[in-house]
Amino acid sequence: MKYGAGIPCKEPEILKLKAIARRQFLRFLAGSPILAATSGATIANLLAASSQQVLAQSYDVLRGSRRALGPDGIVTAAADALDVFELEPAAKKAVLSQGAPAHWGYLESGVEGDATRDVNHTAYASYNIRVRRLIDARKVDTSVKIFGETWASPIFICPVSSLGAYDPEAGVAVARAAGKRNQQMMLSTVDNASIADVNKAHGWPAWFMLYPTDDWNVTRALVQRAESAGSPAIILTVDRQGGRNTEDLFRERRLDLRDCTGCHQPGFANEVSRKANFSGVNVSKVTNLYGTGMTWEFVDRLRAIVKGKLVLKGIMTGEDAKDSLRHGVDGLIVSNHGGRAEESGQATIGVLVEVVDSVGGRLPVLIDGGVRRGTDVLKALALGATAVGIGRPYVWGLASFGEAGVDRVLQILDDEFITIMRQVGAVNISQITRDHVTRG
Repeated sequence: MKYGAGIPCKEPEILKLKAIARRQFLRFLAGSPILAATSGATIANLLAASSQQVLAQSYDVLRGSRRALGPDGIVTAAADALDVFELEPAAKKAVLSQGAPAHWGYLESGVEGDATRDVNHTAYASYNIRVRRLIDARKVDTSVKIFGETWASPIFICPVSSLGAYDPEAGVAVARAAGKRNQQMMLSTVDNASIADVNKAHGWPAWFMLYPTDDWNVTRALVQRAESAGSPAIILTVDRQGGRNTEDLFRERRLDLRDCTGCHQPGFANEVSRKANFSGVNVSKVTNLYGTGMTWEFVDRLRAIVKGKLVLKGIMTGEDAKDSLRHGVDGLIVSNHGGRAEESGQATIGVLVEVVDSVGGRLPVLIDGGVRRGTDVLKALALGATAVGIGRPYVWGLASFGEAGVDRVLQILDDEFITIMRQVGAVNISQITRDHVTRG
């Protein structure tokens, strides 16, 4: 056996050399002025934890003490973001630098006065977390299993339309970031990327969010396309039937000096002709994207052709949750379209318990809307959510830094979530219960 530059060495000697090197390194750390206040025992414990995730500490110099900001105070690289909020101004800067204020308005807009958009997030402050002490939570398992799939994290990617407005690769860039982390994503019908390309980039099939249109032949073609690409779940969005007044978008359009007719032509056929999932589909009879005449009979008809799982997205009441059970739905997403569906003033987290209790554990209940912190994720799970979706934050990452930005958002939220899991003493998802939250 050889060691180093051809020097004969036996196994005991290797171990001895490793021990000497380790002691020298500890002495080096102990003599460091940066770590002068840190005991040798603490340093040794940190080194011993190298085979597992080390607990983040305020004095963790290994992560670096400086973060690069531009002269405008905006982060210049995805890795420099300390939380997801720091990526919002970076995204705005990137989008506006392209002379596309309407694109920014589309992403940020709620409806009317944005009350529902804003309360989606602020309502999380109405819940406090009950922490527990003296529980060994060094090893935390964040994985969840839904419909036979195991996700590395309960945090999933929500469908957002027209991601090509924020990055040329659109949903493909998002899929790569999520796939590398083994986190699930849902693709919008009207993303610029096809479900086939997204599934390939993701590494395993994404879920497909269906805008059904008002032509059943188109509905069926979209379902068949998604299932042929391997998607195991069709998500029917049911919260866009009533129309909406996206005032922020309309205001930003006034400031947009571009000729947008190259992409946006009047009429449904012209609007979706550039969207990959409609390629080769005859949309000549379609007048709207959202299926404004949908009823529970439509759900029954869809249930009859969907071979995999059927999920309803946009459920906000216990009554609709119970009806979903009666119509053979496999899962629900508590959602108001990120506050873009209606100006109800009703936060998704505020109705979660009502929906969860109405189905009594007979199907998974997911939630989205206003999630910005790992603590938000824990609160939603504690109140009964099976998984928790993010929308605008990952698009901020995408718009500012592409795939790396999406990855950074997922990393931040996962790290924050693991931290609060440790604080409450939950070492896996099943241990997160309503006992961990209280109304503020």
